[in-house]
Parts: sequence; structure tokens; C-alpha cells
Amino acid sequence: MKVLLVGNPNVGKSVIFSRLTGLNVISSNYPGTSIDYTKGYFNIQGERAELIDVPGIYSLEPTCKTEEIAVKLIKNGDVFINIIDSTNLERGLNLALQLIQYKKPLLIVLNLFDETRRLGVSIDIKKIEQILGVPCVATCALTGEGIKELKSKIGDATISEYVFDYSQRWNEIGKIINEVQEIKYHSPKITEKLRDATIRPITGIPILILVLLLTFALIRFIGEGLIGAVFEPFFEKAWSPLILRLSELLGQSGFFHDLLIGKLVGGDIDYGESFGLLTTGLFIPLGAVLPYVFAFYTVLAVLEDSGYLPRVAVMVDNITRKAGMNGTAIIPMLLGFGCNVPGALATRLLKSRKEKFIAATLMSITVPCMALQAMLFGLLGPYGIKGLGIVFGTLIIVWFILGLFLNKIIKGPSREIFVDIPPYRIPYLRGLAKKIWMRLRWFIKEAVPFMLLGVLIANLLYSLGIMQFFSGITAPVFNHLLDLPPDAVGAMIMGFLRKDLAVGMLIPLNMSLKQLIVASVVLSMYFPCVATFAVLLKELGLVDMLKSTLIMILVALITGSVLNAALTLTGL
Repeated sequence: MKVLLVGNPNVGKSVIFSRLTGLNVISSNYPGTSIDYTKGYFNIQGERAELIDVPGIYSLEPTCKTEEIAVKLIKNGDVFINIIDSTNLERGLNLALQLIQYKKPLLIVLNLFDETRRLGVSIDIKKIEQILGVPCVATCALTGEGIKELKSKIGDATISEYVFDYSQRWNEIGKIINEVQEIKYHSPKITEKLRDATIRPITGIPILILVLLLTFALIRFIGEGLIGAVFEPFFEKAWSPLILRLSELLGQSGFFHDLLIGKLVGGDIDYGESFGLLTTGLFIPLGAVLPYVFAFYTVLAVLEDSGYLPRVAVMVDNITRKAGMNGTAIIPMLLGFGCNVPGALATRLLKSRKEKFIAATLMSITVPCMALQAMLFGLLGPYGIKGLGIVFGTLIIVWFILGLFLNKIIKGPSREIFVDIPPYRIPYLRGLAKKIWMRLRWFIKEAVPFMLLGVLIANLLYSLGIMQFFSGITAPVFNHLLDLPPDAVGAMIMGFLRKDLAVGMLIPLNMSLKQLIVASVVLSMYFPCVATFAVLLKELGLVDMLKSTLIMILVALITGSVLNAALTLTGL
């Protein structure tokens, strides 16, 4: 039996799915969190059933790929659990009446029911059951309220015999609302005043700038604090003695020693330069990057669950539209700052091919993931604004110029922004912690193996002389256009596997500040890591992915060359 969770975007389907199946699913307080369907299993009155979390839709008349997937799933479902936002009953009932037309067992869930009390809204659940002829349950999925009753009633889902004129369904919805819902006046609360302030340009833009400044300050404060207080002491005092003992057993040199431990610097381990599997290979993802990733995902989770991100989308719509995208494109960009893979997946929020292509290309070129940012902080942080400021400033400028250019040359429509503005909510701490842990666990599973593989490949390429061969071939590009040493080609090759690893490979090259800036910009822009590349290939298709890749390489080389010339003129 296939049981489908169906509803509008941002009504809590993924949380209910997690409650029913026990599977870990990330949920956020903005539309479009579920951009693909998730499948799990649970028991209905002793029978094992398949539960599918269908992507959020407003209508059964699809207008994009995501809605096409949803409608196809619905046609093949056996039982519908229709999740409705209790604070937006009209829109939820529109989808419910469409589901009734399929003549399949239906159960209605009024989620976010706690919000109705705060808003002074009273809903008669028994009256809904009487009118539509199907069971109805009130829940608050985040806290678990009503979930036990929902589980017990799934087996009671019935086929509705409710008869109405489908072409006049909005009139029918109005009649139902008048019978089941009562709204009492309440004075505006501080969250409602804040909601209005963050959506108006005159107050919203200063608030957005302040939020961004606080966000990056918090990320750096938390990340650097964890590195200094926890990770560096652990590696220096606990891990280094073990590795030095292993180094002695391996004779402090030789192929396997260099592979596992790398080169000793002054008879000791230098986690930035030794470049062994058990030294640099572990320290970069765990000791240098993980603290910043934890900080970023913590701040992002609060922004997501509070309901602020949809407001940001509305605020930046005028800016992103000049780049050929509506304001929803800010969500893939923000997710990309954590990891480009979920950022690439989130481009599905954009409805047109043109918008998806531009968003994916701009994100891959100008949005460094948190792992890469952590390495850039380590590499250029000591130079302050002179180092990091130029790198990030260049990426911002390229975002605007390239966006304007792509908007001009790529044909196709850019859809109007159509996004729900959810109410502000205080993040649920247990859900917040679960989300952060899931993302950290995914990062560790994805980052550490690729980092170790990258170090292994780099050592093998150097040992076999292959890296030196490529350095000779690419010398004209690196020497004349970018003014980089031939050894920097190793970092560029490794950048395809892991960009953060590639930045780490720049450390022992003793380059000047100008060279570090140029190399960092080119590495950030020239190509996505292999994991992001695989996702983009799936999302864009082979032809568009090849076009995007060509744009990335050309833009990286042009930007690097122009930046090199400009920095040379300024005497940096």
C-alpha cells in the first residue's frame, strides 16, 4: 500500500514524515524544502505500508518539473494524507477538493494548529469531518502534538462522497470556511510588527545588512573559538604524539611514511604542510573546516526555522531579476555557502530553464562553500581585508557582471516571484539540533573520504612525476596570465576533487600575497567539486552542464588574468 503525504509547500509534511517513519528529514520554515520525494515505511493496523513525502504543490495542474513529479506520484497512490496549514485553510482546502476528485481514501491533517490559537483563529474540526466526510486531525508536528492521534486514524481514511461543482470550487471553499472557521480580533504582536518591518524596503534593507554582518561575525567567532579551544589542542597534544611515534616506526621517511604522515618540518608535524593521510588529510576537514561548517549550519538553521529567508527572497527580488532570476534564487545561493551540493539541488525552486541555468552557474562560480571559506580564512586571514576583502569582493563583482551578461544572452522567461511568507516562529530546539547534526554528519561522510582520497591522489601524482608533467604543459597559462608558480597546477587539479584541499596545497608554495589572492579567486571560480558537478549534471542535463562548465573555465581565467594585472599595477 502506498500512502502519500500531500500538501502545499511549507506545511510540515517532512516533519510529519519523520515522525511517522523515524527517518531523518530536514525541514525548514520556507517553501520548497522538499524538492524531491522521500520514501519510508511504517505500520498501519499491523500492515506494513510505504509512505511517500510528495513535493509541495498548490494545484494538480503542474507548471514545473517538481509539480509533474508530485502529480505522477499522486495518480499512483492508494491513500492520501492531506497536510494543511491551519493558518491558511482556504488554500489548503483548494488542494483537498482536488484530491477528493481522485476518489481514493483521504485523511486531512490540520498542522501548525498551535499558530491558530496565537492568531485568534478557531477551527471546528468535527464540522470539517461532517462536511467533507473524511477524518480530520489537528497536529503540531514540531512538538509532536496530535501525532499519536494521527497514527491511530490513518487506517480510518475514507473516500469522500462530498459533491460540488468543481468549476465553482472557490465559492464552495468560501462556504466551508464560513461554517468551520471563526476569527477573533487580536492586537498585533511584536513578531507581526517585525514581519512588516523586514518586508518593507526602507526598513528591510538595513535589517538585511545587519543580519548578514551578524551572521558572518557569528560564524567566524564560533568557528575560530572552537578551533582554538578544542581542535588545535587535540591535534597538537593528543594526535601528534601518536603520529610521531608511528613516524619513528616507519623510519621517518620512505614511500609509506610520506603517504601516511607526509614530510616532517623541523622534525615535527606541520598540519598545513606535511600533507599525509593521517596529518593534513584529517586535520583540514576535521580541525580546520568542521568548526566553521558547524557554525554556519547553526546560524543557517536559526534563519531557516525563524521564517526570515522568504523575506530575504522578496527583498532581493529587484536585484536578482537583473541577473535573470527572481528572488527565490537567494535560497540556493545561501545554501551554497554551506555546501554547493544542496545549493545545486535547491535550484529546482526556480521554475524556468533560464533561471536554473543562471543560478547554478553563478553559484558554482561565485559562492564558495563553507569548507572552502574556512581554508581561505586560514590562508588569507592573517592579511586581513587586504587578502580576504579582495577575494570576496571580486566574487561579488563577478556575480553581478556575469549575471547581467547571462541574462542578456540566454533566451527564455524569468518567472515572477511566487513565495509564501510564513509567520515568524521561535525555532524548536530539538528540531534545530537534529537538523544541525544531520548536516554535520553528511558533511563528515562526504568531506573526509574525498579529502583523504585527494591527499592520496596528490601524493601518488607527485611520486610518479605526473604532477610535474602537467606543471610543464600549463606553465604558459600559469606563468604569463596568472603569474603563478608551476607547482600551483597541483592545487588546480585537486580542486576538481575538493576545493578546500586545493587551497591547502597552496600553503607550502611560499607565494606572495598577490599570487595567493589570484590563486584563491581562480580556485573558487573555475570548477565545482566532483560532488557538485554530479548533481549539476543531473539537474541541468549534459548540454547545459557543458555550457556552464565552459563559462566557469573562461570566467575564472579572464578574472584571474584581469585581477593579476590590476594587483600588479597597484604594486601589491
